[in-house]
Amino acid sequence: MPAPSPSAAPTGVGIIGLSASGGWAARAHLPALAAVPGFELRALAATTPESARAAGEKYNVPLAFGSARELVRRDEVDLVVVAVKVPHHRELVLAALEAGKAVLSEWPLGNGLAETEELAAVAEARGVRTFVGLQARSAPPVRYVRDLVADGYVGEVLSTSVIASGRRWGPRFEPGGAYLLDRANGGSLLTIPFGHTVDAVTMALGEFTGLGAAMATRRPKVHNEVTGEPARMDVPDQIAVSGVLEGGAVASLHFRGGLSRATNFHWEINGTAGDLLVTGDSGHLQFGQVTVYGARGEDTELAQLPVPGAYDAALPALAGRTTEVAYTVAHAYEQIRRDLTDGTHHAPDFAHAVRRHRLLDRIERAAGF
Repeated sequence: MPAPSPSAAPTGVGIIGLSASGGWAARAHLPALAAVPGFELRALAATTPESARAAGEKYNVPLAFGSARELVRRDEVDLVVVAVKVPHHRELVLAALEAGKAVLSEWPLGNGLAETEELAAVAEARGVRTFVGLQARSAPPVRYVRDLVADGYVGEVLSTSVIASGRRWGPRFEPGGAYLLDRANGGSLLTIPFGHTVDAVTMALGEFTGLGAAMATRRPKVHNEVTGEPARMDVPDQIAVSGVLEGGAVASLHFRGGLSRATNFHWEINGTAGDLLVTGDSGHLQFGQVTVYGARGEDTELAQLPVPGAYDAALPALAGRTTEVAYTVAHAYEQIRRDLTDGTHHAPDFAHAVRRHRLLDRIERAAGF
C-alpha cells in the first residue's frame, strides 16, 4: 500500500486522554501515530490545564488543553481520538461530532447498546467519518487467517473453538483497574477481550445466525493486588457462547477471568481440507501478539505459518515489532489513513460498533445476565 505523497497534507490529530503519567494513549497511540505516515499529532486534552501542560511538554505536543471542548473547536484538529474510560465516551464523542470532526473512539464505543446507537445516529446525521478501536481485525495475523480461510486453506469450515483468559477479572486487580469490576461502567471481560476477539472471529468466519450463552461471576469478591483490600465484582468472569455461524460452522467461545496455568489463548478452525490454530498468552487478541499454525491435506502435524511480509508492507517502521502494543493500533491507523484520504471503508466505524454491541447485548440476554 503506497504511503501518502509528500504533497498530501497530514491529518491533524488531537488526543483526549493523553497523560504525562502514561496510560494506553501514551503506550499505544503515540508510537502508532509516529509509525504511520500522514498523521500529525497537534493537540491533546487532559482533565486539568496543569496536567495538559505536563503532557504537552513531555510529548512535545504544540496545543494542550484542560478541556475536550477546547480541543474539538480547533481548526488544526481534523481527527479527534477519544482514549479515556468507557463512561466518558458519550460526552466526549458527542462534543467532537457536534464540532464536525472525524472521530476515533476506543472500544467499547458506548456504555451499552443504547449509547452506541445514539452516537452512531448522530454521526450519520452529521455526515462525519467515524472509527472505533476494534483493532484486532487490523492485526496482520488475524487478517492472514481471514485470507487463508477465504482462499480455501481449510476447505469448508466445519467448526471453530476459542478458549481464552482475560488476564484481568481474576482474583486480584490493579489499583487503576477498579472501575472494570463494576458492571455499570461498561468495561468488562465481555466488552473488552471477548468483544475484540469475537469481532475478529466473525470477520474471518462470518456472523452468528443463532447462539446460546451462559455467564457467571464466580469470584464476587476480589482483592487489590497492592493493598490487599477486598472489592466487589459484579461483571461476569466466566463467559461461554456457542452457536452457528453464517455458512453453517459451529462455534464455541469460552473466556475465563484471570490467567490459566494451562491455556490462555487457543483459537482453532477446523475444515474439510485442513486446520488452523492461533495461540497467544492472553485473550486480548487486539494486541495481535499471536502465532499462527496450520496443516492440510496429507500433513500429519501442525507447522507454524509465518505471517507474510506483505501484511506489514505499509508500515516498515514497525516490521518485526510484533510484541509492542502499538503494533496492531498502527495497522488500524493505516486503515484509517486510507479511509480519510481515499474515501474507502476499511476501518470499522460507528455503524459497525452498533452491530458488535448488538451481538454482546444478544449474548447477555441469552445468558440472562
